[in-house]
Amino acid sequence: MMRKQFYQLQLGTAIVLLAVMFSCAQQAPKEQPVITSLSKEIKEIHAGILEGYLSENEIPNSLNLVPPPPEEGSVAFELDQEIAAMYVASNDEARREQAAKDADLHFPEAVDAFNMVLNTKISEANTPHLYMIMRRTLADAGLSTYGAKNHYQRKRPFMVNNTPTCTPNDEAALRKDGSYPSGHTAIGWTWALILSEVFPAQADVILERGKEFGISRNVCNVHWHSDVVAGRMMGAAAVAKLHANADFMIDLKVAKEEIKALMK
Repeated sequence: MMRKQFYQLQLGTAIVLLAVMFSCAQQAPKEQPVITSLSKEIKEIHAGILEGYLSENEIPNSLNLVPPPPEEGSVAFELDQEIAAMYVASNDEARREQAAKDADLHFPEAVDAFNMVLNTKISEANTPHLYMIMRRTLADAGLSTYGAKNHYQRKRPFMVNNTPTCTPNDEAALRKDGSYPSGHTAIGWTWALILSEVFPAQADVILERGKEFGISRNVCNVHWHSDVVAGRMMGAAAVAKLHANADFMIDLKVAKEEIKALMK
């Protein structure tokens, strides 16, 4: 099989698995097949998931960028197990409730993960360009994790420790989706880095929220600590690639102007 054909097959598999991750808790709302953005017309790559900014050749390849997941018996894997056990034993119900909310990648609910710390709230009506950026970069960041996910097919913590998650309705779908690296973390960290550019005065609280968004996957017992660390790496890689993309930079500039106008 030609290299390009193999990559397209891998990308197709990743889109299906990203859709599983996106819609495992509930049925995604129906969307129009084509949505107009400032830079171009945007198509859906799957129900409820818009195409990203990056082409198949531009999406960072996690298989090249992150090391293999920790081997059983290694110090790193022992740390993974210790952190997983700590969150399983935790009685912090408020943190588990927030982790369950952070698991929801549907829009408009997904923006609430960052609206909780922002002075200017993101919404389709209030900040349409920034809202569109968040919707599109979900695919860029999420797909960047699937080279390694598909290759390693790492089992998730709840599959190993046989203890509950904070999103029980997701568990059947998550069993089919590799644990390493964390797609949710990559998406959350991508959003945090972008939002810290749009709201520079709030960068610290935004980045802290982005960090906690990833840690929510540990709290939920669906990702290991090392999955989350590698997920942040892929989020940063996606943002680096996005800054070389003309359409993204056009939309980012307008989103910044959009927020400045609201804050006057």
